[in-house]
Amino acid sequence: MNLTLKIWRQKNKNDKGGLVDYKVSDVSPDMSFLEMLDVLNEDLINKDEEPIAFDHDCREGICGMCSLYINGEAHGPDRGITTCQLHMRMFKDGDTIYIEPFRAAAFPVIKDLVVDRTSMDRIQHAGGFISVNTSGNTIDANAIPINKHDADTAFDAATCIGCGACVASCKNSSAMLFVSAKVSQFALLPQGKIEATDRVLNMVKQMDEEGFGNCTNTGACEVECPKGISLENIARMNREYLKASLKG
Repeated sequence: MNLTLKIWRQKNKNDKGGLVDYKVSDVSPDMSFLEMLDVLNEDLINKDEEPIAFDHDCREGICGMCSLYINGEAHGPDRGITTCQLHMRMFKDGDTIYIEPFRAAAFPVIKDLVVDRTSMDRIQHAGGFISVNTSGNTIDANAIPINKHDADTAFDAATCIGCGACVASCKNSSAMLFVSAKVSQFALLPQGKIEATDRVLNMVKQMDEEGFGNCTNTGACEVECPKGISLENIARMNREYLKASLKG
């Protein structure tokens, strides 16, 4: 396939940035999207031009690093996948592809397609954990009976990889789906009950401080989420937040 790429180039967060056109030829439909960018970068390097900066790590849909906004969609036109799992067979010969970084006030551009998502890390640090007894008298987790439905729902929430697609696809740049997934995975399990009140209050407070927008229930986040995190988690977090606020 021969393709025209319109790629966002930006030197740093203070640079205005803009779209730059690139031509790529002989692209195999079996290539992943990132492999196609690798080929382009190799060509740019051979021409003594600056390669395009983009995030990636595992390339297996696990780490959530490879977050690109492709033709107006977080992670591109496919569903239930991350950018690294997107294959070029989703495009046609002669297509023009727009490639941009995730857009959000809380995701400042570092360079080109790389954004700073440490705001999500700080939300996690605010309460996305449980305190564990390390005195030597720890209780085996399997010794605590848990309803299977609760366990399955908690595991579904825990599949969130923190890629930020929910934020990028939301018209308000809301991180509610991400935060609610992190709250839910603990709220449903006995290990998370002890710190439940502080957890939801602290994580929501940090989310607001980072500059994420409010949720208006349009559902774009669930559609674009590569792990299919459900909007039910947002409803659960709202209930947890209300209970915690009344206790406080």
